[in-house]
Amino acid sequence: MSMIKNPQEIGLMREAGRVVANTLAAVRAAAAVGVSLKELDELAAESISEAGATPAFLNYRPRWASVPFPGAICTSVNDAVVHGIPNGYRLEDGDLLSVDCGAFVEGWCGDAAVSFVVGTADPADLELIAATDAALARGIEMARIGNKMGDLAYAIGGVARRAGYGLLAHHGGHGIGRTMHAEPPVPNDGRPGRGIKLTEGLVIAIEPMLILGGKDDYYHDEDEWTLRSANGRRAAHSEHTVAITAEGPVILTLP
Repeated sequence: MSMIKNPQEIGLMREAGRVVANTLAAVRAAAAVGVSLKELDELAAESISEAGATPAFLNYRPRWASVPFPGAICTSVNDAVVHGIPNGYRLEDGDLLSVDCGAFVEGWCGDAAVSFVVGTADPADLELIAATDAALARGIEMARIGNKMGDLAYAIGGVARRAGYGLLAHHGGHGIGRTMHAEPPVPNDGRPGRGIKLTEGLVIAIEPMLILGGKDDYYHDEDEWTLRSANGRRAAHSEHTVAITAEGPVILTLP
């Protein structure tokens, strides 16, 4: 399958991205102390369905997973970095919540994530989220024709490392299109001038995942999906689906 999308295909991915963005906004608005992750998942599923789209995560089962993912969104709380299952846990004051959402429209996918604090925020958490957002912005800035994937990775990793944060080991962004996860891999750390050349029509999901304490290690939770920081510190996750065009990078997952 070609990694390059034509303008019509990118347009359909933009529609999927709009669904994702609106769903993330609805979930963020509803996330409050006492609200359960399951309730947020039900809201997300309703938002995606009402838009005529299909959730990308629900029943998603890559080769390494023994069970399919049971939710419409991933809800990762505090030391959960990514892939948190939306269960009966009720949000507490000061929780750091990362929400990852994907949706298909006419067979084309959009994927994005956002992190925020519920209730009273610890300044350290706000700084972590700001750095994660900044790393994403730097990655998007480098998503231009003629750059190498290593240039993009180096830009993301530089923001994280200079601020003293860890980057989730062995995980990064990905190509996206007819499937949520496709070629090419989009690393969050690397060396400039290395990797494939970025070309017009390439669409990628850029997603830095930063961890407090400067350590990259993680472990799998008992649910087989949730990845938690090995040092028990909090993490943040930001993501956008981005098309590389002659006019520069275009974010497809905006409202």
